[in-house]
Amino acid sequence: MFDVKDTDFFDLEEESFKNIIEDDILFTGTIRTKTSFMIHGKVNGNIFSESDLVIDSNAVVNADIKAERVLVRGKVCGNVIGNKLIFVTSSGSLEGDITTEKVVLEPGCVFTGKCSMKTSGQAV
Repeated sequence: MFDVKDTDFFDLEEESFKNIIEDDILFTGTIRTKTSFMIHGKVNGNIFSESDLVIDSNAVVNADIKAERVLVRGKVCGNVIGNKLIFVTSSGSLEGDITTEKVVLEPGCVFTGKCSMKTSGQAV
């Protein structure tokens, strides 16, 4: 595993998340949340989180995303802004442009798009 700061949300158990979209749910629309959020199911639309967002390994997300830290284990199609971090694991797929302070693309992941890096404290 990589030694990357801000990845403590890898260690969060599902019970730590206040908001979860389960694998049998298809949601279409805009999601706004102030707390950590995990997606197992399917989402189409937009996601705005003031905290962490985890797209789990079987999740399929067709949405533009803005969150503090984004962990992609599943499939995302859309532009992603991670204020602090975007991390795509080896099982993850991200098709879209990303803007973030830190990015990690594990070997084996799929990323198609442009990456824009911002400096610490720079508004996005």
